[in-house]
Amino acid sequence: MVYRNIKILLPLIILGHTLSAQYFAKRDSWKKEQKEIYFGIGAAGFLGDMGGKANNGIHYSYHDLQFPYTKSAWAGGFRYRLSKKWASNTAFSFLQVAGNDNLSTNIFRQNRNLNFKSNIFELSTRVEFALSFDKHGNKYKIKKTMFRRYHSYGSYYYLTAGIGAFYYNPKESYQGTWYNIHDYDLEGQGLPGGTKQFKRVSISIPFGIGAKYIIGRKWSIGIEYLFRKTFTDYIDGVSTVYYSPSLLLKYKGPIAVALADPNLGRIPGQTNPGQERGNPKDKDAYFTLEVKIGYILKSKKHRRVTKAKF
Repeated sequence: MVYRNIKILLPLIILGHTLSAQYFAKRDSWKKEQKEIYFGIGAAGFLGDMGGKANNGIHYSYHDLQFPYTKSAWAGGFRYRLSKKWASNTAFSFLQVAGNDNLSTNIFRQNRNLNFKSNIFELSTRVEFALSFDKHGNKYKIKKTMFRRYHSYGSYYYLTAGIGAFYYNPKESYQGTWYNIHDYDLEGQGLPGGTKQFKRVSISIPFGIGAKYIIGRKWSIGIEYLFRKTFTDYIDGVSTVYYSPSLLLKYKGPIAVALADPNLGRIPGQTNPGQERGNPKDKDAYFTLEVKIGYILKSKKHRRVTKAKF
């Protein structure tokens, strides 16, 4: 009778141990992916005073996007899982943005005939919130039930937002040579009757969405879209009104005059001093779409030590 009961209970005990192991492995499995370094590569786009279709431009709208001027984006960072659903992400990004009035179908922008390019160096910190739980699996060898092999994998979507600081330096092309816009005060920055000089360091608010798939124990692959709201209107070097060409010639020379107003002469009076050159009310924005490859760092194993009470 005892032998029979043992034969009945033993499989139940083993099954219970197996289910318990699965439960705790799933519940705490995110800790196996707690620290991760990653590298990203993709494309960057710009939304500002250049671009647009037949209208005057719609800021923060992809109607203003110029696909031929989509440039490259690179990123590297460190991701730390705070819990199953929350994570922190610190990243350094390098990207290029550009624009040119010659692609716009708006006659005023075409006649304005401005162009720019800029490298952007950004340091940001963000939080991530998983929209779905990680899905993990375990495989058990039939002949080695007591010796569990854990194989983690998972896929999920997440939202992310944070804050960053970035450096930019817009340049304009004239007769095949690129010139730093900041050096020539094209809208009279710092000159008599002009505006204040713009700073080349500003704040960004990155936010977006991503998808991630964990491969085995060490690697992950994902895709992430990040939009950056900024607090500057000078990423493209265009913001306010046309400055006096005679004063610009006096203080900055003929190159500055040529860069400030390379208009095509199709609309008389459009580029006279005081006329709109850009729109300072709407700040510039940029975004990236990147594929990311991650490497999961080994987590330290913490052993629980039970002290004897006697």
